[in-house]
Amino acid sequence: MIRVGLVLAAGQSWRFGSENKLLQLYNGLPLADHVADTFRAVPLDHRIVVVSDPQVAALFDGFDVVHLDDGTSEQSRSLRHGVRHAVHRGAERLLIGLADMPLVDAGTLTQILTGCTDTTASCARGVAGPMPPACFPTAMLSDLMTLKGDRGAGALLRDIPVAAQVLVPPDRLRDVDTPADLAGLDQPGSKT
Repeated sequence: MIRVGLVLAAGQSWRFGSENKLLQLYNGLPLADHVADTFRAVPLDHRIVVVSDPQVAALFDGFDVVHLDDGTSEQSRSLRHGVRHAVHRGAERLLIGLADMPLVDAGTLTQILTGCTDTTASCARGVAGPMPPACFPTAMLSDLMTLKGDRGAGALLRDIPVAAQVLVPPDRLRDVDTPADLAGLDQPGSKT
């Protein structure tokens, strides 16, 4: 079975301000570096990152880098490009994570990866329900390729059975959209 990891790191960081949030330091490392290291610790055959910033790409040593350089920030476009590359790599399981979620650990990613079957996807479950990271089987990759807009795979995640959702402490599923989110990563009860 070919297991492929995909990190989406091509967002424009509009809500963060003028600087790329993925390059901002958290515990002494750029935010995206935490996610790259976590994906390196998961048993995967290939790792892919979709980026729009060459500085972010440099953090993902050992990953196949897919560059989006036309300034389009549509989340589904980034996802489609990454999925297309994963299909080229022969993905039978595709584990997808977001570069702005630095607190998701390798154990959680591995649980999500192993929870995926030939016919059923798996994902994290937080207080708001199913959410990334998620893993999809080959049979569902064509569904990912048809997504449009900035909603990503949210509609597909809602269809994942609860039994295939990995319950994750809410503090681990925080994403960083604003400087306040970054500052609050180590504070219990901050945005999830």
